Amino acid sequence: MSAAGAPFVDDYLAYLLARASTLVSDEFHREVAAAGLGVTEWRVLATLSDGRARTINQLADIVLAKQPTLTKIVDRLEATGDVVRGESATDRRQSMVSLTQAGRERVTPLLASARRHEAGVLARFGTEQSTLLKATLRRLIDEMTQGTSGPSGT
Repeated sequence: MSAAGAPFVDDYLAYLLARASTLVSDEFHREVAAAGLGVTEWRVLATLSDGRARTINQLADIVLAKQPTLTKIVDRLEATGDVVRGESATDRRQSMVSLTQAGRERVTPLLASARRHEAGVLARFGTEQSTLLKATLRRLIDEMTQGTSGPSGT
C-alpha cells in the first residue's frame, strides 16, 4: 500500500526495481559503451568470463535477451574474435559459446571496473544491508523463475 497522496509508482515493486536498476547501471554502462561494447555484449562476455561455455539459450536467459537477438550479438562477438562457437558434447544440434583469449583481455578491465562501481554503490548501505539486499534479490529471482504461485495482485 502506498502512502496517502504518494504516486502509485513510488510503492510499486516493478517500478522500484526498474528504477534502481537504471540508476545503478547507467554510469557503468557508459564505461561499457566507451569500451566499444553494447550492454548485452558486455553481459555475454562477463557471463563467459568464468570459463564455462554456454548454449545460446542459456546465455539468452542469463543476459536477459531474446534468443534471436542474442544469436546476432554472438555472431558479432565471434566476428571480432571475442567468442568462439564449438560443438556440444551432449547435443550436436547445439553449439557452445566460449570466451577467447581476446575476449578475456577485453572483458577483464570491465570486470574490475564493474566490481569498483558496485562497491561504490553498496558502500552507502554497509556490509550487512548490502548482503541482505543481494540475498533478497536472489530469493525474489529464484521464486519468480520457479513459477511459484503466490498472490496474484487482485
